[in-house]
Amino acid sequence: MARWQNGTGLLHSADAGTGTELGTGIPLEIATSYRARARGLLGRDGIEGALLLSPASGVHTFRMRFAIDVAYLSRDLTVLAVRTMSPGRLGRPRLRARHVVEAEAGAMAKWGVRAGLRLTVEPDGPAG
Repeated sequence: MARWQNGTGLLHSADAGTGTELGTGIPLEIATSYRARARGLLGRDGIEGALLLSPASGVHTFRMRFAIDVAYLSRDLTVLAVRTMSPGRLGRPRLRARHVVEAEAGAMAKWGVRAGLRLTVEPDGPAG
């Protein structure tokens, strides 16, 4: 798997058993540098789509303004767990997680993202 760079892209999901695409491309921000990962969703009132933090195995919601859904992903982008976190919480790191996807609370259920699902990332390119 190629290394990503800070930028944008699309997040796709497919059923692991059948390979059937479950949803259309979800707009995705990719944060791979330390600075971009540390900033994350802090200071925002919401997000259109999702934010991929890589590498990451856990998150917190201190100083956040809204509740988020968090999907913990393995090295091959299989969803290990999905949790909803309210502001001011410290999420427990997942041992096998290598990436984390964050979205507004309720978005993961709407998109059908659940444990066992395999995701793919289609990067647009680096941010300018």
